[in-house]
Amino acid sequence: MAVAVWAAVRRRPVAFLWSRWPLRAWAFLLTGTLQGAVSLLVLAVLVVLGVVLSVVGVGLLVLAGVAVLGVPLGALERRRLLLVEPVPLPDPHGSLPGAGAAAWLRTRLRERATWRELAHLLLHSVLFTASGLGFVALLGLSLMLLVTPLIVWAISPDTVMLIPGHPISEPLAALPGSAAGAVGLVLSAYAGCLLAGAEVWTARWLLAIRDEDLGGRVVELTRSRARLVDAFEAERRRIERDLHDGAQQQLVALSMTLGLAELELRGQHPAAAELVTRARGEAKQALAQLRTLVRGIHPQVLTDHGLPAAVAEVALRHPVPVTVDIDLPHRLPGPVETAAYFTVTEALTNAAKHSGADRIEVVAHLDRGTLVLLVTDNGRGGADPAAGAGLQGLADRVAILKGRLIVTSPVGGPTRLRVEVPCSG
Repeated sequence: MAVAVWAAVRRRPVAFLWSRWPLRAWAFLLTGTLQGAVSLLVLAVLVVLGVVLSVVGVGLLVLAGVAVLGVPLGALERRRLLLVEPVPLPDPHGSLPGAGAAAWLRTRLRERATWRELAHLLLHSVLFTASGLGFVALLGLSLMLLVTPLIVWAISPDTVMLIPGHPISEPLAALPGSAAGAVGLVLSAYAGCLLAGAEVWTARWLLAIRDEDLGGRVVELTRSRARLVDAFEAERRRIERDLHDGAQQQLVALSMTLGLAELELRGQHPAAAELVTRARGEAKQALAQLRTLVRGIHPQVLTDHGLPAAVAEVALRHPVPVTVDIDLPHRLPGPVETAAYFTVTEALTNAAKHSGADRIEVVAHLDRGTLVLLVTDNGRGGADPAAGAGLQGLADRVAILKGRLIVTSPVGGPTRLRVEVPCSG
């Protein structure tokens, strides 16, 4: 991206002089010089204070504050760039909502952008402040020379001297000084453009966001999503355990109690015995439904014996004949097995409900450390992955593991679901 103030000079080098660009560049340099001088003073005081207090340990905190001093000043500099740049620089730092001071400091010290901002602070406070002071001197002298006739007219004659020993007695004699001031203003316009562009280029190099910053954010986002999935899996297994050890056992005990009551009432109260028999049947039905629910939350066979056994068990219960060919040399990581299992169950459920297929095939193997899973049915096809949330949820789960899910379903079939998940994720 071109520097805007430099591009303005290249497009119209003469018309640039009476455009707004010189004033914008001057305002940028004047504010930058003032900011740089104050920053240099604050930086020097903090460094000296940190070194002096380091003997008692407090100085280390002060020096850590010096290290992150570039963060707020970098944010201020990015806002100040809007004086000469139409497009603002994005903040390279990730947001830390709710983080305390200690967590904020630790995070910022680990970010490369923090150290680039500190480098910009040092460079701006020393080099650009010095060049800015030189520019201020040139601009101030040029303006003073330009208005010399007014100064001579307003002040009594023989008191203004452009050259030592040569007093000016009348305003007309100060016109050469005005001409020199006009030349100085022209030089100030182009010099201001050059210096402002150099500061903009440096700020882009040190203060703008980089691919490594985005990479860090992507990694942190992926980790946070993975932590959410792990927490969800832990909560789901807790619910499974509670149902298995709590509600399921209570239903078994209820069924046994009803059975005993049925034996007691069978000869004495046939009508009551019939009601108890019906209640016992409903309890058995509720227990069967609960066992199916628990098995669907997270099948124990998947935990104990792995993906091939779990998929084979699902295939045996499926109303459509399913051929399973899963050739894995070893157990896969837990998240990979879970994602693959629920992908198979979702695909089999969709095939039974919508495809009209009479044959389904499940094939899985490892290809250079990546699980490749294929579920194919010979149904009518025309499946739309965007029509429901099931496949979209599976795609999100696979994406967290750096994998991908591909659905191919032309009209007339067959429908093929392909999942690729790296086992090293």
